[in-house]
Amino acid sequence: MTTALITGASSGLGAEYARQLAARGADLVLVARDRDALEDLATTLRARYRVEVAVLAADLLKPRHRARVERRIADPDQPIEVLVNNAGFGLPLAFERNDIDDEVRHLDLHVEVPMRLTHAALPGMLARGHGRIVNVASVAGFMPRSTYGACKGWLISFSRWANGRYGPKGVTVTAVCPGFTHTNFHERAGLPPGQEGVADWMWLDASDVVRESLHDVARGRAVSIPSGKYKLLVAFAR
Repeated sequence: MTTALITGASSGLGAEYARQLAARGADLVLVARDRDALEDLATTLRARYRVEVAVLAADLLKPRHRARVERRIADPDQPIEVLVNNAGFGLPLAFERNDIDDEVRHLDLHVEVPMRLTHAALPGMLARGHGRIVNVASVAGFMPRSTYGACKGWLISFSRWANGRYGPKGVTVTAVCPGFTHTNFHERAGLPPGQEGVADWMWLDASDVVRESLHDVARGRAVSIPSGKYKLLVAFAR
C-alpha cells in the first residue's frame, strides 16, 4: 500500500492532493501547523476513502519540528513512497517594503525545506528502487516575479536535475507549476484576487491542477504545467 506524505496539507492544493491521493487508495501523512484543520481533513478522508491517515502537526521553519518530519520520511519501517513538498506562503511583490526576516523565512520554506525533505526521502526510495517526489512550484518560476519567482525558479531547476539523476533509478522528481489557482493562498499573502488584476479566464480550479499534475507525475515528467493556457504563456515568456 502506497503512503504519501504531504506538507501544507491543511488547505489549498495540499488538501486537494490529500483528497485525490486518498481516492486512489494511498494512505497519508498530513503535515501542517494547524492540527485542528488536519484532524478535520483526516476524519473526512478516513470515512470517505477507508485509508489510513496520520496527522503530524509541525512548523517546518522550526528545526526541531522539521527534524520530526525528516525522521518520519526516512523511517524504513513505514516507508513513504510519495512525497509532496507543498508548504509555502506568499508575500507582497514590493520587496523593498517587505520585512527582511519575512523574506528569509519565505526563502527557507520554499527552498531549504523541500531540499531537506527530498534529501531525507531519497536514500530509502533509492534503496527500494521506486518513489515519487512532487515539488509544488509555480509558473512564476519561469519569469521575474520578486523573490517568489526566484524561489520557484530554484525549485524547478533542482527538480529537473534530480529527475534526470534519479529517474533512471526509479525515483522521479516533478516540479508542478500551476498558474493562478482558486485557493486561499493569495488572501493569506495579502493579495486578494481583485488586487492581482488577473482576468477570470486565467484562474484554475485546484482539483484540475492536482489531477493533471498527478498524471504528469505518473509519467515521470520533470516539469508539469497543468493547464494548456499556461503552457502557452510559459512558452511565450521563454
